[in-house]
Amino acid sequence: MSVLIILFITTCFLAYANGANDNFKGVATLFGSGTTNYRRAITWATATTFAGSVCSIFLAEKLLKNFTGKGLVPIEITTSPIFLAAVAAGAGLTVILTAIRGLPISTTHALVGGLVGSGFMAVGSQVNFGHLGKTFFIPLLVSPFIAVILAYAVYWGFRSLRNYLGITKEWCACIGETQDFVPVSHLPTEQAMSIQKSIDANIDTQSNCQLHYTGNFFGINLQKLLDIGHYISAGIVSFARGLNDTPKIVALLIAIQGLSIKLGMIAVAVGMAAGGLLNAKRIAETMGKKITPMSHGQGFAANIVTGFMVIFASRLGVPVSTTHCSVGSLFGIGLITAKADKQVVTQIILSWVSTLPVAALSSGLFYWLFDS
Repeated sequence: MSVLIILFITTCFLAYANGANDNFKGVATLFGSGTTNYRRAITWATATTFAGSVCSIFLAEKLLKNFTGKGLVPIEITTSPIFLAAVAAGAGLTVILTAIRGLPISTTHALVGGLVGSGFMAVGSQVNFGHLGKTFFIPLLVSPFIAVILAYAVYWGFRSLRNYLGITKEWCACIGETQDFVPVSHLPTEQAMSIQKSIDANIDTQSNCQLHYTGNFFGINLQKLLDIGHYISAGIVSFARGLNDTPKIVALLIAIQGLSIKLGMIAVAVGMAAGGLLNAKRIAETMGKKITPMSHGQGFAANIVTGFMVIFASRLGVPVSTTHCSVGSLFGIGLITAKADKQVVTQIILSWVSTLPVAALSSGLFYWLFDS
């Protein structure tokens, strides 16, 4: 019984870590483009991710089967609470540590590493590395490149369409009341400053100004229409992430016979929501601000690509990473605008490379601890 409790706690911990590292990725473009602030963005992400988690009960059965470890290790090991608890603990530790550092990594990648490390400690060379490459590695390696190409193409298409339709852009002019301190010689020193108010106009720096689209479409302001579409696309990405990630984590709970799949899904969904609300700030800064500056339209294009890829992969049971798709989409936008911060992207890629071995070592260590 104590081992089953450990399994439940470590799985909920993994769900929390997943929320901290992943929840904000769907709405990063809303925050990065200035469409909304952090609080509203994370609230929207939490609601739509939770909805995706609930729907995964009915729509993502293939992923649930893939992440039980069947085909990767002998079937008798896949129902071992010690094996599953070690996978959850090792993957969760890896994901939460990178979230604290503001590095967006793949929970999928960490889970794969956990399955390998825990499996190797349990059965040694009986781990099926051929199945590992075919089922997990290829989708994880290929998806970022597809996302870069699609984002580049989609944004180029949107921009060409905007130019064809004659939709123009405008930058804000900062006009308002300013305050200047003016010396008043006849007052005592501590009162010798008086505030003089005036109306001033100036052009702010590009980083502080907001780009807007002018014109109307069927009587609706184009900027407002784009913002609505941007919110919807961000919600779709977050929904897709909940749909894609929840079954992977719930799969670890199959050894608890008295716990239904529905209750497992709800427990994981709550853990993911809590992690996003409490620990997503640094990931928000990296995803929203550091990879590349973006406009409303660029963020919208990146979300369309990410949402499409993750939902399509979920229906096929292909374990792609929302992180890889989202970062790839943003980098694709940054390439076409020539504003991508390649140093930040390099750091993220290095964290991706280290995710699997770190998770494998951690899970192997936890297996040794739980089994001793």
